[in-house]
Order: sequence, then C-alpha cells, then structure tokens
Amino acid sequence: MNTSDSNFFGTEKVSRILLKIAPPVMLAQLIQALYNIVDSLFVGKYSESGLTALSIIYPLQLLMIAIAVGTGVGINTAMAHYLGVHDEKKANEYGGIGTPLTLVLWVLFALICFLFMPAYARMSTDSPEVIKDVIVYGRIVCVFSIGLFTESIWTKILQANGDMRTPMIAQIVGALVNIALDPLFIFGLFGLPKLGIAGAAIATVVGQIVAALIVMKKGFRKSPPLSVYPRDICFIYKLGIPNILMQSAYTFYILGLNLILATFSDQAVTALGLYYKWQSFFFIPLGALQTCIVPVISYNYASGRMDRCKKTLSTSLVGGMGLMFIGTLVFNLIPGQMLRVFTSDPQVIAIGTVGFHFVGISFIPMVTSLIFPVFFQAVGAAVKSSLLTVVRTMILFVPLGYLFSRLGLNDFWFTFPVTEVITTLVGVFFYRRFMAQQK
Repeated sequence: MNTSDSNFFGTEKVSRILLKIAPPVMLAQLIQALYNIVDSLFVGKYSESGLTALSIIYPLQLLMIAIAVGTGVGINTAMAHYLGVHDEKKANEYGGIGTPLTLVLWVLFALICFLFMPAYARMSTDSPEVIKDVIVYGRIVCVFSIGLFTESIWTKILQANGDMRTPMIAQIVGALVNIALDPLFIFGLFGLPKLGIAGAAIATVVGQIVAALIVMKKGFRKSPPLSVYPRDICFIYKLGIPNILMQSAYTFYILGLNLILATFSDQAVTALGLYYKWQSFFFIPLGALQTCIVPVISYNYASGRMDRCKKTLSTSLVGGMGLMFIGTLVFNLIPGQMLRVFTSDPQVIAIGTVGFHFVGISFIPMVTSLIFPVFFQAVGAAVKSSLLTVVRTMILFVPLGYLFSRLGLNDFWFTFPVTEVITTLVGVFFYRRFMAQQK
C-alpha cells in the first residue's frame, strides 16, 4: 500500500488492517530475535570475554535504537496525522526532515561514543581483555551506525503510508547478511582474516547498511525549506519522546533489577537474563501490535473518527491478550525445559522455574500496560504516554523489586505481576479521563 490508498486506515475493517500489516512486522522481529541469539552464540564460541563485551555494549545499543526508532515514530505519527486530514504535502514535509535529522543524530552519537567508550568500558569491568573487546566492538557498532539510524527513519516513513512489506524485507535481509557474515569475519573462513570481536561488529554494521539501502529508495523524501525545521522537529519529538523514553527506561529497569538480583547470586541474575532471551520470542506479536496501531489510530484521530480509534485499541488488546495467553501457558507448564536450552546449572533452573511462573502470570496485564502508552502516543497525548512509562519502569519496577527482594528471592518475582496490574489500572484511569474530554 502507498500514499494514494492510505485511506485504507480510515475505511477498512480494523481487524483486517491489523491482520494485513502486523504479520510482516512480526516476521521481521522474529528474524531479529533469532539474529540476536545466533550472534551471541558465534561470539561465545570465539571467546568468553567477547560474550561479556556484548552484554556490556547492549545498553548502549538499546539507547541508540531508542533514539533512532523514537525519532522515526515521531515522524511516522506526524505523517499519519496529516495523511488522516488528506494533507499529503505536509506529511511528506515531515518525511523530508527525517534524513537530515537522523544524520545529525548519528554524527553526535558516533562522536560521543568514540570519545567515551574507553571510560564506559572501564566503568563496567576490571578485566583488561574485556575492556579491549568493549572498546573495539563498541566503537565499530556505534561510529558506523549510520545504517541503523537511516533505516529506522525510512522504515517509519514507509509504515506511515501503510507499507510494511518493504521494511520487513529490509530487516530480514539485513539480519541474514549479519548472520552469514558473522562466522566468516569472526573465524576468518574462506581465506578471510580472522577478526574476532571486530568481525562480529563489522558484520552487524554491514547488515544494518544493507537494510538501510533497501528502504532508502521508497523511504527517502526531499528536504523541505530550513525555515520549517524548528517547528516540525519540535512536533516530531513531542510525538516521539514517549517512545524514546519507553525504550530508554527499558535499559534502566533491567540494570536496576540485575543489581538487586546480584545481591542474592550470579545464578539469580542469569535466570533473569534467560527470561529476557525467551521474552523476545513471545513479545513479537505484542511488539508488532504496538508498531501497527500507531498510524491507524493517529490517522483516524486526525480524521475525527474516535469510534475507529476505540475499535483499534479494543481489537489490539483482545488480540494481544489472546496471543500472550499462549506465553502464560508455556512459561507455567515447561519452565524447566526452556531454561535447560541455555544452561544445565541446577541453581539457575531452580530459581528460573519459580521466576518463570510469576512472570508468566504477568503477561496478560502486561498487554494493557504496554498498549495504553502507544495509544496515547498516537493521539498526541505525550504526557500521559510518558507518565505511564515512567510509572511502570521507574516508579514501580525497580522500587517494588527492591521491596519484594527484602522478603526473599522467591518473593522478588512478585514484582512483575504487581507492576503490570498497577500500570494497567493507571492506564485505564488515564484512558477514561481522555475519552471523557473527547465528548
């Protein structure tokens, strides 16, 4: 679908819209999830220090993705808004700002990371070998992250016009290129030099650049006059900051929970880490729904179709809960088998089994606690969206984790269902107030 038939968001049955645009996003995210695990497996086979370095760099990569994707979401939402009022020229104006804006962001991020990478490495570990690997890998993936930044923006521009297929192809091809190049560059196969951790980093940035080139042709828009940049950029970040905050806060609360669990044992930290590896698979449908409902709700909100906004929200919530119920069953029925895929440590399995039971219960209320912020983001209620994210990650997750941990390791896992239920209740309260204001 392209701009000319973007009225698809305003006329087609909501369930049919989601069924059409969500599967490509899910498939792309599935490939990304597989890539993350395969990438770690190759690096782990090369060296333990390299695997540790990947873990240390991961928060920086999350931050980089948060900035790039959050900016793209702001552009996506702004474009969908103006397409909703049939102002294609204004929508393309926001798309045109995307490329120069993302290039500036990339240069700033690359410069800061290059200068401060040694200090960041020394702050994270005392091992000289790990510090070296962090600096080598981190500088390559951050300084040469132009592909990640541009692909994120051009993908969101295409998604604003309903094109989910091209970004899906780009992400799949990029991930497959990365996976194919990993063993070649890391181990020096077929006469290539053995680059080790640097080879893994090079494979990552090459995959990102390939993905960016695929979406560039359809995603690139001509830059508007410089005079509109200040106003339009402010609007972009008004819409995009909730997403940036949401993804950045994800890094914050994982770090906080790791520090809490470290007071019990390394095995407890490992158990939480294994949960997040499995989580990436079960959250693919939910992540796809979050991505897909933004342009649909934004389009219809701009068109004054609140009935379709409500329908989109309710359809995504029902669908998300149905899909996540499968995750609840799996985490509660076979936690031991899931843990043994990655470890044979009986202590990790014992701790993780208890944790998986509690986390699995939290999956159903987690749907509402994650969908409501996206709804508010799509209708331009950035404050409500940001508040829900802050409540969940900063006010609830880490403080509750600390309080429950004082009762014992098993009680720590209550953090997950309690956090999601409270966040859901706050989201329902915000939603009712918002809908009352629309009357």
